[in-house]
Amino acid sequence: MQDDARLRQGETPMNSALAGHQRTRFAPYAFISPFYILFFGFFLGPTLYAIYLSFHRWTSVGIPEYMGLRNYDRLLGDRIFIQAIENTFLYSAASLFIVCPLALLLAMALNSKHLWFKSFWRAVYFAPIVTSTVAISLTFLTLYNREFGLLNALLSVFGVQQIDWLGDRGIVRYAIIGVIIWRWTGLTSIYFLAGLQTISQDLYEAAAIDGANAWQRFWNVTIPQLRPVILFVSVIVTIGSLQIFDEPQILTGGGPANASISVVQYLYSRGIANLRYGYASAIGTVLFVMIFVLSLVQLQFLRSRDETR
Repeated sequence: MQDDARLRQGETPMNSALAGHQRTRFAPYAFISPFYILFFGFFLGPTLYAIYLSFHRWTSVGIPEYMGLRNYDRLLGDRIFIQAIENTFLYSAASLFIVCPLALLLAMALNSKHLWFKSFWRAVYFAPIVTSTVAISLTFLTLYNREFGLLNALLSVFGVQQIDWLGDRGIVRYAIIGVIIWRWTGLTSIYFLAGLQTISQDLYEAAAIDGANAWQRFWNVTIPQLRPVILFVSVIVTIGSLQIFDEPQILTGGGPANASISVVQYLYSRGIANLRYGYASAIGTVLFVMIFVLSLVQLQFLRSRDETR
């Protein structure tokens, strides 16, 4: 009787089957649509609009005024922006060439069969990344204090004069690098630790039987097996370090006299503090291009080395 009712309404079995097929066909797109909605709404859309604003002058009121390439032309002669570029590359280099090797050594120690309380030590080294930035700032402001800081107190034991860690233009960047090393080495070691745990012990045993010492096993077994992890870590560390904001902001605010300012800090000050959204968008666009190009170079370099081996 249901089939007769459908026929009276003009619905044939063929139409019903086609309708069911259409629903089945579009169901997967409905499930993945939240990702694309969020991607276009919170990443691609704002990115394209920022690029559009970089060619305009706008203070959040009225219609943006088209300026062509004048925002980018001003950047080339902006001494603070050039200083921010230099500082950011220094922070990035420290992250890549200091944090990453230390993280690898730490991961190897945490992966050792002879280490006791492994879970405890892993939690300890991971703790800095989940620590409040307020607590971090108070701790390191105390450590770096010129008059009563712990670092200067330790140096005075060896007869070294007091150092103005956060007030000396030549030293402040290295003080910030110290915070970067403390805060990010533990998290980076987690990636290496995950990679180390996937390496078969049979490879090490075979290398030992062939007479390889500890260094040879590290260089010829560990490093080749970790190459995909090294590629991943180097790219994400570069991307993250080029966007550094918290460490210089909470310690110095970019000072003294912009000696420690990062590109993201300068973008923030131009866009949020001074309401120069067009100029800030130009800074953000340049930063995006820098990150994109450096990531491609890293991927190409490491992949080409894989192909030559």
